[in-house]
Amino acid sequence: MDEARRYTVDEIQVLEGIEAVRRRPGMYIGSTDERGLHHLLWEVVDNAIDEAMNGYADRIEVVLHADGSVSVRDNGRGIPVDIHPQTKTSGVETVLTRLHAGGKFGKGGYRAAGGLHGVGISVVNALSETLEVEVRQKGRRYFQRYHRGVPEAPLADVGPSEGETGTWVRIVPDPEIFRETTQFRLSTIAARLRELAYLNPGVTIRLVDESTGEEHEFREDGGIRAYVEELARGKSPLHPPIAFAVQEGETRVEVALVFTEAQSEEILSFVNNIPTREGGTHESGFKAALTRIVNDYARKAGLIKEGDANLTGEDVREGLVAVLSLRLLEPQFEGQTKTKLSNSEVKPLVEQLVATEFARFLEENPSVARVIVERAILAARAREAARRARELTRRKGALDSASLPGKLADCTSRDPRESELFIVEGDSAGGSAKDGRDRHFQAILPLRGKILNVEKARLDKIFQNEEIRNLVTAIGTGVGEEFDLSRLRYHKIILMTDADVDGAHIRTLLLTFFYRYMRPLIEGGYVYIAQPPLYKATKGKRSRYLYSDAELEELKREWADVRGELVVQRYKGLGEMNPDQLWETTMNPENRRLYRVTIQDAEEAERILQTLMGEDVEPRREFLRAYAHAVRNLDI
Repeated sequence: MDEARRYTVDEIQVLEGIEAVRRRPGMYIGSTDERGLHHLLWEVVDNAIDEAMNGYADRIEVVLHADGSVSVRDNGRGIPVDIHPQTKTSGVETVLTRLHAGGKFGKGGYRAAGGLHGVGISVVNALSETLEVEVRQKGRRYFQRYHRGVPEAPLADVGPSEGETGTWVRIVPDPEIFRETTQFRLSTIAARLRELAYLNPGVTIRLVDESTGEEHEFREDGGIRAYVEELARGKSPLHPPIAFAVQEGETRVEVALVFTEAQSEEILSFVNNIPTREGGTHESGFKAALTRIVNDYARKAGLIKEGDANLTGEDVREGLVAVLSLRLLEPQFEGQTKTKLSNSEVKPLVEQLVATEFARFLEENPSVARVIVERAILAARAREAARRARELTRRKGALDSASLPGKLADCTSRDPRESELFIVEGDSAGGSAKDGRDRHFQAILPLRGKILNVEKARLDKIFQNEEIRNLVTAIGTGVGEEFDLSRLRYHKIILMTDADVDGAHIRTLLLTFFYRYMRPLIEGGYVYIAQPPLYKATKGKRSRYLYSDAELEELKREWADVRGELVVQRYKGLGEMNPDQLWETTMNPENRRLYRVTIQDAEEAERILQTLMGEDVEPRREFLRAYAHAVRNLDI
């Protein structure tokens, strides 16, 4: 064997502790983009929430500082400051530098906690350029600073604490790790803190942005019942929320739910305050209980006749808005980012507890029970009609061009990894895009006007809509339960609409459709938004495309000393651009600006759509009152 190709023990690297985290951060926080950045903050906030959940704290403060750092303060017990017998360092330094060190491994420090992997705060420390911690305990204040996970000095006593207890942690994310951005987003943080306030009634959570002076205070004494009421606004609830909590040993299950006239379901599940976006065994048990009890009640009441098929889980959950919160002593998650619960014993336990309480409620409230069952029966009839309508969207084969919509100008490439589909508003813009594109890898699908608002239509209506059928057929994956990602024809699906109010509205409708019926496209990172320029500025022989009012103002200052008149052309629509201009500014991979759509973006778009286009008028009126003053340029 060639000596150079031998594999020996010398080639094996051993990475320990902080070095391993910095080398492979994605293993611990999922990614190093904006989502991973915020995961740093969630780990610190979760520690404060664990103190509150176990009854030791009732105030938490999160501050976005002007220098880009963020801090979290609680009035809990404070991280222990005594010397640890094994590590021979303070408890503070132990939990901040040792991956599997913490008070959440069953020795009585916490009855329930979100940070049970024991790597949370130490990972945050490893991925921060600077971390500062102050603990107030035993009448004293203790302080320590770290640089990229390494302590600058031992924990120091810095003075009296005036009787207060608690922990304060301030982090500066490391730009060597988070190269995409180190800027925290206030709206993202506010949404998570509001969620935590609902899950922990009686706890006050304050959020401050020092740069803008903006402040929010969250305290939701109504708990998850109030959370469900908020989530169901604009969806026309059919009855008051149903809420119950049951305890079995160390496990506590809290449920709040309401059925609405909406065509979709919305279930938010949590384990020890951690949002389990991918569900898990607790959510499976909850869904199974609902399906079984609704079918049992329907048959007992004669609403489903003997010989008829049972209602499916999809039928039962149509229009459901629910929050499921589980408190568990030793949860097991799939992955450090804790998005899916995997404890096998939880499913039967949750199913039994929820089934008992839900069945009792239906027996005691027959009028509400009948509404729920009749709602599910109506959904079953619509599902069958939709199944027949959906046959129209099925393709003969992923590469069979004969089955593709006539308006689609397809690309010549048959490799989905390099192929792009531009969804364009109108025939005029579609014409420019077709003429300006690179035909090898760029396909164009023009839409006629605004697609159907899927939030207000049943499945059978949705799949009778020609524009949606064209969209589904072109993409190739199918929808809903028939969705098959392996049949995806384009790995970039790009929404390219005008930079005006109508364009934004069409984008919102499309995002809502993808979120409702093709969510894996968003979760997989296949959906993008193209940003066309707002202006073309010319002065003398210079010209530049500009994408915002701020860029235009900056250019005016930059060209202030350049002789000649500044000519600014405002693009009202993509159709106003010549094909070569559209290619140069919006379609050319070398120059264009593309924004990947995340689930968070889609959820926000859906929320706004519910508010502005739902049946409930009052939320729309409140929204317009709150934001009308911010509209400076309105296109009519």
